[in-house]
Amino acid sequence: MYATTADTPPPDPRRPKRRGIELVLLFAAVLISVCGYIDVGLTRHDSVPADAASYGAGLALLALLAHLAVRFRAPYADPLLLPIAVLLNGIGLVLIYRLDLETRHDAAAPTQLIWSTFGVGLFIVVVVLLRDHRVLRSYAYLSVATALALMIAPILFPAVNGAKIWIRLGGFSIQPGEFAKVLLAVFFAAYLAANHHALSYTGRRIRRLQLPTMRALAPILAIWLVSVGVLVLERDLGTSLLFFGLFIIMLYVATGRGSWVAIGMLMAGFGAFMVGHLEPHVRSRVEDWLHPFASIAAGQGPSQVAQSLFAFAAGGILGTGLGMGHSVLIGFAVKSDFILATAGEELGLAGLCALFLLYGLLVARGYSAGLALRDSFGRLLAVGLASILAIQVFVIAGGVMGLIPLTGMAMPFLAQGGSSLVTNWVIVALLIRLSDSARRPRPDLVEPGVVAPVVETAS
Repeated sequence: MYATTADTPPPDPRRPKRRGIELVLLFAAVLISVCGYIDVGLTRHDSVPADAASYGAGLALLALLAHLAVRFRAPYADPLLLPIAVLLNGIGLVLIYRLDLETRHDAAAPTQLIWSTFGVGLFIVVVVLLRDHRVLRSYAYLSVATALALMIAPILFPAVNGAKIWIRLGGFSIQPGEFAKVLLAVFFAAYLAANHHALSYTGRRIRRLQLPTMRALAPILAIWLVSVGVLVLERDLGTSLLFFGLFIIMLYVATGRGSWVAIGMLMAGFGAFMVGHLEPHVRSRVEDWLHPFASIAAGQGPSQVAQSLFAFAAGGILGTGLGMGHSVLIGFAVKSDFILATAGEELGLAGLCALFLLYGLLVARGYSAGLALRDSFGRLLAVGLASILAIQVFVIAGGVMGLIPLTGMAMPFLAQGGSSLVTNWVIVALLIRLSDSARRPRPDLVEPGVVAPVVETAS
């Protein structure tokens, strides 16, 4: 009896690695960033910046080192993830350098380049040392314990701009909540991968609404209380929205139950309503959102939100051009919370759409890697990491555009801030590892319990 092709599973088709495409896209990303840097110098001083060559060489070296790490350690990774991250990081450096020309007493671009170097270095460490993402599942409870410690630590330090989200020691400052979000994503993925059946198919059913049991509901209640507690103690609306939104998204992906989304939205809305009425700092941000021009009518001048709206309006379709805007009038947060306003004014609606498309593509490729993975932990982790970026972009863009109350978070890769930048590079490194696992060809294996066919030869 001769074996046929139907007796054995077909091998996976050989997939191209596409590292050459990645290298070409990285060259384009560095070139665009350097051209933007030169454009700012020509606009402001009618000359090419003296450090343009060193800036371009530094960014190109970082991109090349990251590319080599991916080429040799994650050869099947998605070729778009790294170039998008480099381009967004480069545009952020250009925007910060442009704003430095207006605030010479506070030059942030050199410091941001140092943080970029540190972020890319950590990216390389993660890609090189983390050979299998499933190893992280073993550290789920260590991750959540560390995350809670990082979230609670800023409560012991003085508030900065009304929120207790910073740890300041001398001239060094760090925002530990940025690192906590990645650790929480690891914990959520591990917990939901182990308990998705109990969360999906147990509990009472009221018409079309499947309610979970109290035992299964306990973790989400705990996360909700932690989110509200962080909001009350640290007066940080953005972090609470991010943590709770991340859990709800991953819970829905794990169970496919719309009832979880409904319960989560009700709990989030109730918590935000209560804290918005009881916490003065959060209430003031809600008032600024509802009445952004009230300070002008009161003769106190435009608020930050009003100045941001004026910047977007001045940009129009094509923008005023790099270096020709006035978004610096926003004030102290122009390089962090409101850097998107500078992009909107000087790059216009066209530039904003391009930035949002880059973010959307980065998130979509993360989701794509999650859908292609075969293990539930990897799928949930990829979705969670991509959702962190999506929630941040939505919350920050909505805040500076007046769609939702301002939260005080940092725009991924664009805004000034070392903690946020380093964390985003770690997220991209993990997505690189996950996409490599998703696209890597499987070895030809016989299914368990199936006897391999015997091939008879003619005598």
